[in-house]
Amino acid sequence: QVQLVESGGGLVQAGGSLRLSCAASGATFSAIDWYRQAPGSQRELVAGITSGGTINYADSVKGRFTISRDDAENAVQLHRVYLQMNSLKPEDTAVYFCHARATNFWGQGTQVTVSS
Repeated sequence: QVQLVESGGGLVQAGGSLRLSCAASGATFSAIDWYRQAPGSQRELVAGITSGGTINYADSVKGRFTISRDDAENAVQLHRVYLQMNSLKPEDTAVYFCHARATNFWGQGTQVTVSS
């Protein structure tokens, strides 16, 4: 059974930091993305990482967010992916979702709220 379980969301003041975690199981994951969806907005890509180490970021988070994987895991597939979010802004408030690119499978999401 494929599972993507996000954790680490919460309430933080502007300028603060949070670290999200995505635990992936039940399949081979070659690429995992973080998306977010704010109220009344479309879901947008935040960052992605492949098992080969290719990384991409949305322009809005470059320099503030860092996506990484658990280096203790076999590099052939991804098991845990993190999103370190620094210098958070109120506009980063959203539900953040983990997404398995090859299977188009989504996690349940974790709420991030940044207060001004």
